[in-house]
Amino acid sequence: MDTRKLGTDGPEVSALGLGAMGMSDLYGPADETESVATIHAAIDAGITLIDTGDFYGSGHNEMLIRDALRDRNRDDVVISVKFGGRRSPDGAFQPAPAETDPVAVKDRLAYTLRRLGTDHVDIYRPTRLNPAVPIEDTVGAIAEMVQAGHVRHIGLSEVGAATLRRAAAVHPISDLQIEYSLLSRGIEAEILPAARALGIGVTAYGVLSRGLLSGHWSPDRTLGGSDFRGHVPRFRGENLAANLALVDALRAVAEPIGATVAQVAVAWVASRGTDIVPLVGARRRDRLQESLLAADLVLSDETLDAIEAAVPAGAAAGERYPAPHMAALDSEG
Repeated sequence: MDTRKLGTDGPEVSALGLGAMGMSDLYGPADETESVATIHAAIDAGITLIDTGDFYGSGHNEMLIRDALRDRNRDDVVISVKFGGRRSPDGAFQPAPAETDPVAVKDRLAYTLRRLGTDHVDIYRPTRLNPAVPIEDTVGAIAEMVQAGHVRHIGLSEVGAATLRRAAAVHPISDLQIEYSLLSRGIEAEILPAARALGIGVTAYGVLSRGLLSGHWSPDRTLGGSDFRGHVPRFRGENLAANLALVDALRAVAEPIGATVAQVAVAWVASRGTDIVPLVGARRRDRLQESLLAADLVLSDETLDAIEAAVPAGAAAGERYPAPHMAALDSEG
């Protein structure tokens, strides 16, 4: 697999990364054995970037990755960890802002290192901006962990252009992790240009819009209570029908070039620049294999124009998160 460099000062990683969240959380039940097999298949296919969060499954996701890496070379993998999300014993997210103060940075990192069974995290990043904690303080605390050797690079997640600039003034930032897909293009106006000006890469999550752009979503699919997509506006009522119509239009572009909807959606994100690494959130080997083929899919100018016509910027019906979550995003400010 080809590689891409995350920003001016970040690591070199595979052109596609693996997002592990769904193996532990938020998308309904997952099979641990299949999850480990999927991580192994990703590594065998050349994926070197694995993304997780210390709050995914309240630590389960990090322990799952530890188990998957037991018989692999830890240094062959770049592990990216988000921190700061707060959970209760029943799995519910706490309404309090992300825990990103300097003391929390070091405390949560200590638990992450133990759960992952490693002495360092390759990229460490706050999951969200806490308005009460200056970003300079958070980045400064992570920078101390870089100096101590417990962290290799500092990343950010879902922050706006102004916050990017403030953070980069404290310490080099390897990458911004943010939602970017055919249905979520808000970063193109200000955030992406700012990241490029600062030499910051982008790891794009939600490239399949949580399954909407997978080509496998059915309008009559029933979502269980543990699947948070049931609360996301894009998956509800008339919004879902309108978004699946966009998927049908994208399918009409994909099929003539011998590709699937998912492959075109992933390849489109990858085509936006060599400083962008799409994260594929596969939970099963078959879904992973489908997305892997996108790494070799070259979209011609004619195909890119057809994609743009099928799914124009701003065409998505409904927001990407419920209203309270959108209000808390610095990237949407």
